[in-house]
Amino acid sequence: MPATSPLELRTVAVTRYVTPLREGGSLPALVEADDNFLYVLKFRGAGQGVKALIAELIVGEIARVLGLRVPELVFCELDEAFGRTEPDEEIQDLLRASTGRNLALHYLSGAVTFDALVTTIAPRLASQIVWLDCLTLNVDRTARNTNLLMWHKELWLIDHGAALYAHHAGPDWAQPRPRPFPQVKDHVLLPQASELAEVDAESRAKLPPDILRAIVALVPDEWLTNGDAPAAAQRADYVRFLETRLTALTSFVQEAQDARNALI
Repeated sequence: MPATSPLELRTVAVTRYVTPLREGGSLPALVEADDNFLYVLKFRGAGQGVKALIAELIVGEIARVLGLRVPELVFCELDEAFGRTEPDEEIQDLLRASTGRNLALHYLSGAVTFDALVTTIAPRLASQIVWLDCLTLNVDRTARNTNLLMWHKELWLIDHGAALYAHHAGPDWAQPRPRPFPQVKDHVLLPQASELAEVDAESRAKLPPDILRAIVALVPDEWLTNGDAPAAAQRADYVRFLETRLTALTSFVQEAQDARNALI
């Protein structure tokens, strides 16, 4: 899998639509790109909307900066011709609505879904992932839907489109205010996350304001379509939201520790 800077995304073009991956409501697809690699393509025209792509990009790159394993994210250009040749009407509509820049993850061929009953994760790694998900309000890391893969005996994080769900709440979503994360009690790795306090301090140090701004700056202007607010103002909202979460994260870490104590 090609290496890339954590603060820079490559751009590839879809050359072949391989097959739909009928999982969840977003209908991602396995595609081949002009670099001859396979990718899991997330469509801007899917029912979850472009904000799911924004969350996927921001949270995936935060995870990468923290040293966690995430498949390479790339911008993926989709030509309108694909919408004309697809025989399935539902997929055809999706392709037409997604012409232009989308987001894709490098396909981890042979990866299997993480199963907590089969694989035990080290406390430090479990704590890092729980910490990330507390920061980004990721509700989608439960035993029912772990969004974790085992690939070459290593744990990889995928599918962060449901994170940052506050950005669906309207124009004032990023205003500084306490936003607890009670869903952490259902986190699949919470029982193993015994080093949250240690991970908290270390992870904060890796996410200074300039790094957050650099990550958010990766979001394309055409994805920032929230009313009349300019793209720069919307990027500032994401940075402000993340900085507010980091400032208040001690209380959220304590929330996670209390939830963990209730489990063990």
